[in-house]
Amino acid sequence: MTRRIVSVLIALMFLLVGGAGCAPEVETEVVSNWPEATDERPEEKPAEPIVWPLTGLEAPSADAIAQRIVSVKIENSREARPQSNLQLADVVYETVTEGGITRFNAMFHSEAPTVVGPVRSARLSDTDIVPQYDALFCFSGASQSVNAKVRASGVDNLSEDVGVTKPFTRSSERPRPHNLYASIPELRAEAERRGMATTAQVAAFAFEKPSSAATGTPVASVDIPFSSYNKVTWTYDSAANSYLRANNGTPFTDDATGKQVSARNVVVLWAQYIPASQDKVGSTTYDIQLTGSGRATVFRDGQAFNGTWEAGADAPPVFKAEDGTQIKLRAGNTWFQVVNTSVNIAMK
Repeated sequence: MTRRIVSVLIALMFLLVGGAGCAPEVETEVVSNWPEATDERPEEKPAEPIVWPLTGLEAPSADAIAQRIVSVKIENSREARPQSNLQLADVVYETVTEGGITRFNAMFHSEAPTVVGPVRSARLSDTDIVPQYDALFCFSGASQSVNAKVRASGVDNLSEDVGVTKPFTRSSERPRPHNLYASIPELRAEAERRGMATTAQVAAFAFEKPSSAATGTPVASVDIPFSSYNKVTWTYDSAANSYLRANNGTPFTDDATGKQVSARNVVVLWAQYIPASQDKVGSTTYDIQLTGSGRATVFRDGQAFNGTWEAGADAPPVFKAEDGTQIKLRAGNTWFQVVNTSVNIAMK
């Protein structure tokens, strides 16, 4: 009896084990704790660096680039050389005045030297140049016709003609009138004392990206004959990717450093020189047309880019190639060489 009971129990155990192995599977729904993705999350782009509008180089802050540009009229006769701190100007214009002598209009924005000069008198062309940069204008003296045009243009005038004295100093190392110098910080302070605007928004030049390659015509140097008195040569320095300036075959140096003046970009602008008047010795003064358009050649990266310039009354010039595309500058300082429409330059 006992043996039968054991056998039955063993048989029941096998049935239970086998039945458990054949039990039907029950499907269960897996619930994810992650939300369903519908759109990719946009990647945050890094902030664009703040750059100086006239050089394309990085600036410390938006407040820095908002301060007004200071335009200073600087002499270029033999007695004025070497000039002080022209190298620190973001932009320099060179134009013929009288008797073949040239004069500079230097725009200081990213740098503010305490000594700039020698400062000399204004010319009619400045009433085109200065408003394009909404700049404070520093000069020393002007003819009645020029002063009248400066007043009519609405330019903020920081000249000795209107009684400005504090920003100016005289050097004992040179005779008058080649020894007057100005301080950029003092000029800005004088503008504020006189209730002039201390900030402005200036249209920026267009600059090439650092990685972009030059696609112009290779040129090692360019000769620019402003006159028989003033022949300028810019020679490309490939190591520094800049151009070195010489006047009549002599290196053109900066008195503040003793080094040869250089430019990252040299732009030749052909413009109309319209005779306006004659000075006391019979030399012709010109009204140079720097609004409108004309022929231009941009030199950068050891290459030349031919095209045109266009400028209105309230913005610096822009440059276009023959196919209509914009010719851009390389980040750094720029010298504009403004010559008469009849002048021929020589590229080597």
